[in-house]
Amino acid sequence: MSEPDAGGLPLELGERSDRPDPRAGWSFRRRYLLVLLVPALMFSGAVIGMYFQPPALRAFYNATGLQPGGGTDSPIALPAGIDLPPAMAETLLPSDVIGLARIMPRGDVSVVAAPYGAGDARVAEILVAEGDRVERGAVLARLDNAAALESAVMMAEANLAVREAGLVQTRAAVLASRDEAQATRDQAVATAEEAATTLTRTEELFQRGVATQATLDAVRTADAQARQAVTRAEATLARFSAVALEDQPDVLVAERNVEAGRADLDRARLDLARASVAAPIAGTILDIRVTPGQRPPADGIMLMGDTGHMTAEVEIWQDRIAAVAVGQPVELVSPALEGALQGRVERIGLTVGRQGLISDDAAENKDARVVLVHVALDVASSERAARFTNLEAVARIDAAPVKAAAP
Repeated sequence: MSEPDAGGLPLELGERSDRPDPRAGWSFRRRYLLVLLVPALMFSGAVIGMYFQPPALRAFYNATGLQPGGGTDSPIALPAGIDLPPAMAETLLPSDVIGLARIMPRGDVSVVAAPYGAGDARVAEILVAEGDRVERGAVLARLDNAAALESAVMMAEANLAVREAGLVQTRAAVLASRDEAQATRDQAVATAEEAATTLTRTEELFQRGVATQATLDAVRTADAQARQAVTRAEATLARFSAVALEDQPDVLVAERNVEAGRADLDRARLDLARASVAAPIAGTILDIRVTPGQRPPADGIMLMGDTGHMTAEVEIWQDRIAAVAVGQPVELVSPALEGALQGRVERIGLTVGRQGLISDDAAENKDARVVLVHVALDVASSERAARFTNLEAVARIDAAPVKAAAP
């Protein structure tokens, strides 16, 4: 409406209407749709980006150190402290099981310690160098107590020789005594036979009155003494002939003395073995911890292992161990290695323990409960890993279920 002004011209005051403007309703609906559509697009983009990881997203992860799924409890989440190498992160699947691994020789690393009873002995010489391949029982080092122990062995050998000579002497003495007893018995028998003949002749002479009673009595006494001499001789002979030579008491005592001497010699030789440090297994010398002149440390003189067959221990979180099975392929990656190592799950531990392989991240979970999974490396990977005992690596176990072949 308009009203005339002082000059008679109409004045436009603006028109007012109660009808709704159709353009205002359309603007409100657009804002409402945008509120619903933008979060849906952001969520879809995040899911797609997390799975396919376009180059821009991979660059973001590399720059920030984040890992896809690191803040979730879903299977793609990684254990604390594990930073996946880019090549592994690009191909990571939700079914993969990730864990920190330690590369080591088959049977683990063996600690070569000083022999039992070495006492205050010091290392006199080291006979091997790092990297040497040795067989089981080979002498790796000698201690400075060798001279004293060698002297004890020589004394034991001399003592044994004396006792062995005594045994020979005792056997000879027993044989001589037996022969002497046999001769004495034979002589006594001959004397007794002669005395019996004399007695018979004297009795005949006495009957004819030629021999006197005194003569007959003397002959009878000589005959009785001869018979007694035979009895004594036979008893003496029986002492040596009743049992075999080796069962003679004197010989038995001498033999026991020899056995005691041999035992002393064996003990002295065992003591001498304490002057040498022998290899407990066949393998490669990995580390030497002492130099000549030092006392053997409590944690061992050197380390060795069978680097011809390398394995890996992988710590798998207890909530993922159900997906791991023997025979599954395993990939191990480390910055120290060119390319990945390949292997297969050989054995799964039977106990749950605390996490032992941890990174330098102060915020990671150092009390995680893990199960050890033992991985056997293939021949090519074992040769490459032989120089990297105790190297930490990231292991990825392909736990994808195997599809059954179509009939």
